[in-house]
Amino acid sequence: MNLSLSRPWAPLACALQGRGQDEGALRGSWVPGANLGSESFAMKQKLILFLSLWAACHGSFAAEPAPHILFVMADDMGWGQTGYRGHPVLRTPNLDAMAASGLRFERFYAGGPVCSPTRASVLTGRSHDRAGVLSHGYALRLQEKTIAQALRGAGYVTGHFGKWHLNGHKGPGAPIFADDPRNPGAFGFDEWVSVSNFYDVDPLMSRQGRFEEFKGDSSEIAVAETVKFLEKHRAGGRPMFALVWFGTPHSPFKALEPDKAPFGGLTAASANHHGELAAMDRSIGTLRNKLRDLGIARNTLLVFCSDNGGLPEIEPDTVGGLRGNKGSVFEGGIRVPGIIEWPAVIQPRVTRYPACVMDLFPTVADILGLPDRVMLKPVDGRSLRPLFARELGERRQPIGFRYQNKRALVDDRYKLLTDNLARGQFQLYDLIADPRESRDLSIDLPEVASRMRKQLLDWNGSVDASFAGKDYPEGRVTPPDPASVFWFETPAYQPWLEQWKDRWEYRSYIERALGQTKPTARKRAAQ
Repeated sequence: MNLSLSRPWAPLACALQGRGQDEGALRGSWVPGANLGSESFAMKQKLILFLSLWAACHGSFAAEPAPHILFVMADDMGWGQTGYRGHPVLRTPNLDAMAASGLRFERFYAGGPVCSPTRASVLTGRSHDRAGVLSHGYALRLQEKTIAQALRGAGYVTGHFGKWHLNGHKGPGAPIFADDPRNPGAFGFDEWVSVSNFYDVDPLMSRQGRFEEFKGDSSEIAVAETVKFLEKHRAGGRPMFALVWFGTPHSPFKALEPDKAPFGGLTAASANHHGELAAMDRSIGTLRNKLRDLGIARNTLLVFCSDNGGLPEIEPDTVGGLRGNKGSVFEGGIRVPGIIEWPAVIQPRVTRYPACVMDLFPTVADILGLPDRVMLKPVDGRSLRPLFARELGERRQPIGFRYQNKRALVDDRYKLLTDNLARGQFQLYDLIADPRESRDLSIDLPEVASRMRKQLLDWNGSVDASFAGKDYPEGRVTPPDPASVFWFETPAYQPWLEQWKDRWEYRSYIERALGQTKPTARKRAAQ
């Protein structure tokens, strides 16, 4: 038996932790008929003491089953785009229900302000730059260690469903080849129905290299494939791990007519955008209901978040009044919705403890007692397991962000950032008193600014070393990082362009690749 799966994880709050019990507290224990003066009784007493302590901590002598684990992620959904945050037009009853029955984070952060970087951070527990994923369309390094690899090694069956965007390809989502060296299977996923980037209505996807056309809303398709995965493996006795990565509400915005109808008073782009979110919320309801139908909801760790902040061109405001949007290291670009639901363990509440996607891998490793070697060091996240049982004090490990020339460091209260590291000018904000980052405190609080500037520069230097390959056993990056390219310009996809040229999501891109781009289409393709 795999020891990591038989390791009891519950209850998380050990009955004896922090209470000061020790061997002396139970020294008066007595077993009827025993010779209290005998050496054998002393040994028995020690054994009883040990078993009593163990049972108090773990509730029983039977090992609890390892939890099923599902990570669900939206694409370009802003912090303000949920019903529970009081959005003026969007209703999200299923996310609201999940938030009401789980741990809802007021300060949950993506790995970076754009998509591929956050996906790399979810998989590795590390800043995306350490893993070579500098921006969207960059490839994840094969030398990285992922949560899927760790869980598969611990006996889990693993699946990926939806957007991948870690194989070095830009452009609208295309089905991924079976021999793509950076497909989901290369990073620990047993099964995958995936697409290279964003995907919308009636997508073309890849089932482990076999191309398939689907009909319907993209979020519902991703959840339907996830449900098939759960149903297939439910009876097998192995715990299940799945990533469900939506393409919603990323552009180009295209919702089903019934979903966008309630938003008729908005611009066409905004109506489709919110229609996609309504369908995504419905799919989350489908997933949660299926977990209950399968009898596994209670012992399933279900996480929901977005990959970066909201978009600026959508109305109403997508970021809940925060400053900045996607692409920015201000709060609006990196703070996202965050919910963790685990009915067997988590008492529902709202927490203001700062957390991030880099925390997810360390949290799972802590829950399962996985060996330290499953994660490549340094790790930028920390385990949130103690937070499941109680509120914590200040976050001791700051959260760092890098994107292009931008840098930011978030600790429990303060945030230091710069839009251009080379210029050496930093801004300091109190995120508790001023979450909208309207007042720069760098002059008012010079000691805080100086301390955090040193922390940021030290962390940044560490990330530079990681990017250079110093974390790997070889001491260098191998194989070298591939260039980030548009998939329709690569030789592998050329045979498919003629067949796909009339698909609505590919048309303008393939026209460009074939040299047939009209001026209006060229403008669309450049976006």
